[in-house]
Amino acid sequence: MASGYTGERRVHLEALAELLPAHGLVSRMVGGEDPVLWVWQPRTGRHTIIFATPSSQGWQFLWSPGGQAPVADLERTVTALRDALDSEQPA
Repeated sequence: MASGYTGERRVHLEALAELLPAHGLVSRMVGGEDPVLWVWQPRTGRHTIIFATPSSQGWQFLWSPGGQAPVADLERTVTALRDALDSEQPA
């Protein structure tokens, strides 16, 4: 069952997805009614799932392992994702 936040969540994830190709990252929205964003770095093969969730500080992006950034700062989020996925180290 979809939450009451589904529409807003999708808007935040789509905004992030639009910026990823310019940083060498590829994404796909998955999850149907409760969307998440699957992001990967084709060169390294590293990938993660991005969640958008409301918090007491406003909406946040969350990803493994331990990534977090406010949705209001898309550039910071993209940079953090790129840095995390660019590493040649195994995930």
